[in-house]
Amino acid sequence: MTSSSENGPKVVRDRIPEIIRNSGRECAVKELSDPEFLVELESKLGEELTEYLESKELEELADLLEIISRIAELRGSSKENLEALRLQKKLEKGGFEKNLLLLNPPE
Repeated sequence: MTSSSENGPKVVRDRIPEIIRNSGRECAVKELSDPEFLVELESKLGEELTEYLESKELEELADLLEIISRIAELRGSSKENLEALRLQKKLEKGGFEKNLLLLNPPE
């Protein structure tokens, strides 16, 4: 679920309309094509990142992971392929475990 204060159309998780209706409220939903949804979802990615940066809540990180997984799928990949790519990059370049800050990045 999101905490966006906007009242315009917004991307929501699959069960949100059901949850809204079960609470006795009404909502209108439009199912988008994959290309249309990808545009909206990439916009949602920025919104969720902002929410995480403001709140520092793990729940927002979970939302980011869910959105990233779906974006990967819509771009023709999978969660598994994305994870394999992450692990490959970690093997080649390392992770972020050492908390390093490069003071003089090459130009």
